[in-house]
Amino acid sequence: FALHLREVTVSLSGQYECSLVTYPLGTKAGSIQLVVAAEEEQHYVKEVQLNETLEIPCLGNATPENLSNYPLKWLVEENGSKEVLVAKEPSTAEVYRNSSAFHGERIHLGLNNSLKIFPTKLSDDGKVFSCHVVYHPERTRKSSTTVRVLGK
Repeated sequence: FALHLREVTVSLSGQYECSLVTYPLGTKAGSIQLVVAAEEEQHYVKEVQLNETLEIPCLGNATPENLSNYPLKWLVEENGSKEVLVAKEPSTAEVYRNSSAFHGERIHLGLNNSLKIFPTKLSDDGKVFSCHVVYHPERTRKSSTTVRVLGK
């Protein structure tokens, strides 16, 4: 016997128990604790040469869902603080934030909502760029990429 749950939300977290009445042995029971995580996250490291173009896919190498159907945003993390670089809602143009670190001129949204940065600078080394896709009101897919800038 198996319990199948669809459209899983965080509210379904908890203790689940299955009881089976057997004759003549009596009742058998088993339980399981279900924990539903609100975010799914992958981590990557990407190396790029100084002054070259850096392109980071939104959800790593595998993007089975059509990302244009969901709200998404790109963030950059440096020294413990996060800043939104660009945000996109379904069927609308992307909105670039007035970032002090990038001034909007070096960043662009590429094909399949990848993040393109040109030219790369030494100050980009160690920064973490993350793409967040909200594909359900209670579920977010997140992909983070740490950048390593290589000097020539």
